[in-house]
Amino acid sequence: MTNAMLAQYANYSLAAAALVITVAMLGYALYLAQAVPVRERDEVAAKVPAAVGAPATDEGGDAPAETGTATAVETPMRARKAAGVAGSLSWLGAGFLLLSFALRGFAVDRFPLGNLFEFSIGAAFFAMATFSVAKSRRDLRWLGVFVTAFVVLLLMIASTSWYVEADEVVPSLQSYWLPIHVTVATLAVGVLTVGAIVSGLYLLSDREVGGERFWRKLPSAPALERFSYSLHIIGFPLWTFTLIAGAIWAREAWGAYWTWDPKEVWTFVIWTVYAAYLHARATKNTPRRTANWIAIAGFVCIIINYTVVNFYFIGMHSYAQ
Repeated sequence: MTNAMLAQYANYSLAAAALVITVAMLGYALYLAQAVPVRERDEVAAKVPAAVGAPATDEGGDAPAETGTATAVETPMRARKAAGVAGSLSWLGAGFLLLSFALRGFAVDRFPLGNLFEFSIGAAFFAMATFSVAKSRRDLRWLGVFVTAFVVLLLMIASTSWYVEADEVVPSLQSYWLPIHVTVATLAVGVLTVGAIVSGLYLLSDREVGGERFWRKLPSAPALERFSYSLHIIGFPLWTFTLIAGAIWAREAWGAYWTWDPKEVWTFVIWTVYAAYLHARATKNTPRRTANWIAIAGFVCIIINYTVVNFYFIGMHSYAQ
């Protein structure tokens, strides 16, 4: 099989991933539209003790149908099935992204993280993987529509505006640091993407923008804030490693740990903003809303780093477009 054919199959896999994740998004949207408010369900469950020997709650935490009053607040079976199918499609979509990533690598005979298009595919995969793994540990059906919508949007932009033909990379990228430094950076972005989405939901839920009925379908604002914090606690060390590994690689490739390259500067800016978020989060006198606005600012810096800086700031990383 030729490299051109492998590259074509990589594009087919990417298109399949976009289609599958879009269907998953619709499934999660159907679930959220018909879901019984989580907060209302929890309030009823607290007032109606489960009978001895009553069946356990289902995977999503819905009250069992046999618990009397709780039946009145049970999410319809059709909605729960839609979420179940969407969950399976989320895994399948992540699999197609990984397949596209691998085929792209075989097509170019290198690790496929040499430009913005390839980085976007990797970030989309890690965002889907982060959500799917977290969903296997807790009920996150309410989050599915938001994560899948973001990933679909990212794939659309990457496939239309950032696409480049499969090709070799510049000599400075032909290093064992490429799969180490850039993979961890991509993983960090995937985790921080989900964290930013949850932070945004927390900020909106705390004010119940758009109607109380909708936001009651999501966990409470404090629960959203804690979940966002747990994601950022994972993402921050990954980004710290990205910063350090990038400096070591720069020393090998360009002869200096730090050259004030725009990409280096923005990587440090991102690290600083997220460090400020964690500091604010750990400070008792800092409101949770303020801390989460800082987290959102950190994610905005990530977007600037991989879009504006890539295209409009000339530096040692200009080949990453």
